[in-house]
Amino acid sequence: MPIAAIIPAAGVGTRMGGDRPKQFARLGGVPILIRTLRKFQASPLVDRMVVPLRSDEMDELGRLLQAEAFKKPVEMVVGGDHRQESVASALRGIDAKQFEWVVVHDAVRPFVDVRLIERVIQEARLNGAAICAIPAMDTIKQIERQHVVATLPRERIVLVQTPQAMRTGLLQRAFQKAEEENFFGTDEAMLVEHLGEEVSVVLGSERNIKITRPSDLPLAEFYLNMEMQEATAQP
Repeated sequence: MPIAAIIPAAGVGTRMGGDRPKQFARLGGVPILIRTLRKFQASPLVDRMVVPLRSDEMDELGRLLQAEAFKKPVEMVVGGDHRQESVASALRGIDAKQFEWVVVHDAVRPFVDVRLIERVIQEARLNGAAICAIPAMDTIKQIERQHVVATLPRERIVLVQTPQAMRTGLLQRAFQKAEEENFFGTDEAMLVEHLGEEVSVVLGSERNIKITRPSDLPLAEFYLNMEMQEATAQP
């Protein structure tokens, strides 16, 4: 069955600063969003991409997409003020009978590996919903009013990334329940969990960073150079 990818890109990106949304900031001369879309274009499992974004940015993305001449369709829809609203907007236009699976990925994680996309999708096909995450390296403490109330077992804590893949009908039901109950989650998996369904986890990648602050850019440039060197070294 065909798979649709949702790449929410409607965020303002206030932590990045400047006068441009972070997803349109250039990395190696190319907008971060375009670098992210290239990865999903390269995945043989993904058939269609939907990008929720602000209406006043559609012309700019349209010009960028025309220049890229992607082979797979990329559809633009109007996103919301929050990620959940943006993904919901994209989901409304996806027919679960046509696209049995959906993958959601942050627009500003351009270093996702195509193999990671496929591992998450394969795990979702086995269990209905899957995310990727990396183990927590630091000690994690729960606080309340600036006081430590508990030290959480590090071996049971993971740092969640995207992509996240779910059966389309399952994710649509999760969003419907969240809307009915005015429930807001920080990612799609949280909404599926709220529905009472299990979510599987596969190992993510240290390189799969989310570019949200100016301090992230030097590391992003480093990973970009690594990616370019690896591509050149391939036979």
